[in-house]
Amino acid sequence: MSSAPKSRDSGILSVILYALPALPLATLQFPLFILVPTYYSEGLGLPLAAVGAALLAVRLFDAVSDPVVGVLADRWQPRFGRRRLWLLASAPLTALTSYMLFVPGDSASIAYLLTWGILASIASTASLVPFNAWGAELSTDYHGRSRIAGAREGLIVTGTLLAAGVPAILAQNDIGLALSWIALTVVLLLPTTAIAAVLFVPEPKDRSKQRVRLREGLGHIRRNRPFLRLIAAFAINGLANGFPATLFLFFVGRVLATPEWQGGLLFLYFLCGIAGIPLWLAASRRLGKHRAWSFAMIGACAVFAFVPALGPGDLTAFIIICVLTGFAVGADLVLPASIQADVVDLDTASSGTQRTALYFALWGLATKVALAAAVGIAFPLLQAFGFQPDDKSATDGLFALAVLYAWVPVALKLGAIALMWRFPLDQKEQERLARQIDANS
Repeated sequence: MSSAPKSRDSGILSVILYALPALPLATLQFPLFILVPTYYSEGLGLPLAAVGAALLAVRLFDAVSDPVVGVLADRWQPRFGRRRLWLLASAPLTALTSYMLFVPGDSASIAYLLTWGILASIASTASLVPFNAWGAELSTDYHGRSRIAGAREGLIVTGTLLAAGVPAILAQNDIGLALSWIALTVVLLLPTTAIAAVLFVPEPKDRSKQRVRLREGLGHIRRNRPFLRLIAAFAINGLANGFPATLFLFFVGRVLATPEWQGGLLFLYFLCGIAGIPLWLAASRRLGKHRAWSFAMIGACAVFAFVPALGPGDLTAFIIICVLTGFAVGADLVLPASIQADVVDLDTASSGTQRTALYFALWGLATKVALAAAVGIAFPLLQAFGFQPDDKSATDGLFALAVLYAWVPVALKLGAIALMWRFPLDQKEQERLARQIDANS
């Protein structure tokens, strides 16, 4: 009978110091696609279509940069550490490029937006991909990985909430002033937290025993069936979450007829998401990560199924729905990322090369594609059903809005649940892979 592997786990202080850069990194993501378009078009007077085209180009460049950074971050082997050096080098560049993008002069042009948008995208990708890979490598313990992902994702949501609250709290809804505050926050916090992480958090040794060519490596990814199953479930669930995220303001403003509650409900939802993280970490210890995530999605489906029955005057019912689905999204934030670290072990065992950054780059790409697809599908369908966003009195398309907001995500989540319910890589299998990697490295 084989003994359990000697797992490597990180202390609470190391976990906190590692996770801290997630807060400023998340803070700059929200304004990039929410505040920047409005400021450059309305505040600076640039043509709306040109601003949209420039930001579309930035998004496309952003998607392509993920796998490129992933490959480079895995292959580059500096003595200082392949994850820490990337974060140390990219953090000040991310802060600088974000400041230039968020605080342009009055004479800023479309070329300025495109240039600094692409540079900020490259710099933030160079920070995020190795940063996420580092977190996955900090622990070889099945549940320890969830703890690390929980700390990081909790700070990501906190950073998003801070960025969303700045315009109303500190800037009196002045978008230009809000962007200045956010830029200053990133400039101060990102290099500081990155240096603290680099100095005080150890980087585990590379567990690779050999290097594989790119084509051979892609073959290992194609044969990694748990990864393909996980990323399919993650993308489907991401698409499911993208529909209500895209349509939230419309649903609250038009179906519930309470536009004044939009900000408060969104804040409540994400706050419950943070609060739900420790609950789902505890559940994953009892049920396994894939089963706990499946139960969270089942719960979200059960609650969301009632949403199309709501209308004006049902604010209290929707608040309850926001609380319950917010708690459920805590599992979406943490458990898939923790399982992703486990499927990397399968690749390391089969290929002999630890390519965590590439796997998390593909993970990031799936996230971006899912969210973009939600917008690309939801808005044309709404228009096809006669929904008119600029006519507050029109009732055409409101039921279609409710269906797209709730029932389409339920159907998609059922597909993700089917993929994850009998997921083969559980704690026992992960421990077997850890023994195999330790024996080979």
